[in-house]
Amino acid sequence: MPRFLTLTDVAEELQVSMAQARALVRSGELPAIQIGGRGQWRVEQVKLDEYIEDLYAQQAAKAEARKAGAPQTEDA
Repeated sequence: MPRFLTLTDVAEELQVSMAQARALVRSGELPAIQIGGRGQWRVEQVKLDEYIEDLYAQQAAKAEARKAGAPQTEDA
């Protein structure tokens, strides 16, 4: 498996559009670097894996909060 992924690779792995993958990178939510004269984005595989794990953790925390009867703040 390659160390760095293109935004196309990221979009395919997350099953989202290219625009959504680009927005994740530009917002800083998904860490990435720009390489080359054209400034093409690359996402390290490890960073993508960490991002996915963080999303799972956030979802688990939301589920726990619902179970505990805490007020819901975001898309619950």
